[in-house]
Amino acid sequence: MEVPMVVQAYVLVQTAVGKAAEVAEAIRQISGVTQADDVTGPYDVIVRVEAPNVDDLGSLVVAKVQVVPGITRTVTCPVVNI
Repeated sequence: MEVPMVVQAYVLVQTAVGKAAEVAEAIRQISGVTQADDVTGPYDVIVRVEAPNVDDLGSLVVAKVQVVPGITRTVTCPVVNI
């Protein structure tokens, strides 16, 4: 039996000052998000997402993640399995 392929990515999130925990909690509620952690460093939240294909992954990031209140910028880093 063949295992269905999924596309995964990390989304690096910058938030407004003091909003990291709130943003991470909101993102955790989104279907397709497998992990969301507030962190220190140049980004405030690091999110792991997965979808059946690249188009769905793009829609997930643009239509669901990026619209969470408190987010100021995101960078999406697709996972490559070589």
